[in-house]
Amino acid sequence: MKMETVSETGLESRMSQTVTARGLKVGVDDYVTFDSVQKSYDGLSLVVKDLNLNIRQGEFLTMLGPSGSGKTTCLMMLAGFETATHGEIRLAGRDINRVPPHKRGIGMVFQNYALFPHMTVAENLSFPLEVRGMAKAKREVQIKHALDMVKMAAFADRRPAQLSGGQQQRIALARALVFDPALVLMDEPLGALDKNLREHMQLEIKGLHERIGITVVYVTHDQGEALTMSDRVAVFNDGRIQQLASPADIYERPQNSFVAQFIGANNSLRGVIEEMTGDQADVRLPTGELITATAVGELVKGGKTSVSIRPERVEFKPELMPAGASTIDGTVIDTVYMGDILHCRLNAAGSENFIVKMRNTLGQKRLAPGDRIRIGWHPQDARALDPV
Repeated sequence: MKMETVSETGLESRMSQTVTARGLKVGVDDYVTFDSVQKSYDGLSLVVKDLNLNIRQGEFLTMLGPSGSGKTTCLMMLAGFETATHGEIRLAGRDINRVPPHKRGIGMVFQNYALFPHMTVAENLSFPLEVRGMAKAKREVQIKHALDMVKMAAFADRRPAQLSGGQQQRIALARALVFDPALVLMDEPLGALDKNLREHMQLEIKGLHERIGITVVYVTHDQGEALTMSDRVAVFNDGRIQQLASPADIYERPQNSFVAQFIGANNSLRGVIEEMTGDQADVRLPTGELITATAVGELVKGGKTSVSIRPERVEFKPELMPAGASTIDGTVIDTVYMGDILHCRLNAAGSENFIVKMRNTLGQKRLAPGDRIRIGWHPQDARALDPV
């Protein structure tokens, strides 16, 4: 009997096609679809509220949000471990609401690894293949290929207890990939790892995704993780997607105050809109200073707003900035040395927690508590959002 080679069965060749294992034609932009999906556990309150989301084939999409925001519930409904109260979930055009988890052909990676402790690494990977009735010769090819992908071939005969946390996570990832799924779900997979290993595994998982082109839906509450790994990020809060966009758009162009505050460090200044000119808003601050910002959402003249400015976009020498820059006065509260940057906290424009990040360069002036300074930023770096 001829043994199939990796090139004939491997993920790289199969994922380059636009047809799933079930022969269904896959749309580029609607490989996974949540259509008006709701979820309630008690019949009264909704954990997920009218979710409409299309996930592209080959995309790395991260569901990001605080605890209780609905992101993990969405992942569990897609995996089949929870059932939608209302709406439809489709995979490759097929309604999967009533399809049991083991028949969805989806790989899953959990935070706690979920490896069988009494089995070797190879046996752990063999298990999902045996469940699918795969012949032993082909199982061996698939296991070797999956372990090679995560650089763990030399550990095939070890048991999970003989592996480090990072090694166990690699095996959990290999097990999710071993049966060639077209979709892999990851639920806080790096949460149990220390900071350095977590950052290393972020790059490994992202690199693996780019090499094999598989579709990944990833759940995390770690903003840095989402920005590092994702093609797009869906920011969840209170059971709804607050914004769905690329990492750069999520960080640079937040659509509301929740996203601005949740993603990265952010300064938020409250004010009243004094004038609207196109997409520009002139905002009067509590201190009487007037600044200009890009208007986002349904803002009106005379209405309240919160202006978002990222700390790294603030300059300590506004006199060197071009005409039109917004400038305000501030008083230094404290400065924290963080190696590559200096983290300066100011009392400015009614905020006692206005943060400025300065590069730690040669000759950089050290600021002392009580120093009065003037700061500024380009108007395009400020966004007038909904009031908080």
